[in-house]
Amino acid sequence: MAFHKERSAGFLANQMARLFAKGLHERIRPLGLAPAQFMTLLALWDEDGLAQSELVQRLDVEQATMANTLTRMERDGLIERRANPDDGRSQAIHLTPRAKALRDPATAAARAQNEAALADFTDEERQTFLALMRRAISAMHGD
Repeated sequence: MAFHKERSAGFLANQMARLFAKGLHERIRPLGLAPAQFMTLLALWDEDGLAQSELVQRLDVEQATMANTLTRMERDGLIERRANPDDGRSQAIHLTPRAKALRDPATAAARAQNEAALADFTDEERQTFLALMRRAISAMHGD
């Protein structure tokens, strides 16, 4: 049987993820943010003061990638590193006032991208679509 990419969940998921990422990047670029910075900010907006190792684990990225992202974020005035009160060998990553001020416009940009992607769906279709995606993710995680 021939391989049809239009029938491949992997191909379609990858194409959709690329289009989501491209659209989000275009929406957050005017805020001075890159996608990796946005994902890091999401984690820190949820819980400020995480260690770099905790960010690596939560975002499922390589240690070197996170180190580069944090260096850029520090340069851009989004984060500051402070001694971790619980572990003197590590540093806690804290949001600056600039990063805190970006929370509403950046999350609004993400909501707008999601809305654009799901604009042609009914409410019921949205719920079904999201539930099916969660099930596929869970199946691949082995949860």
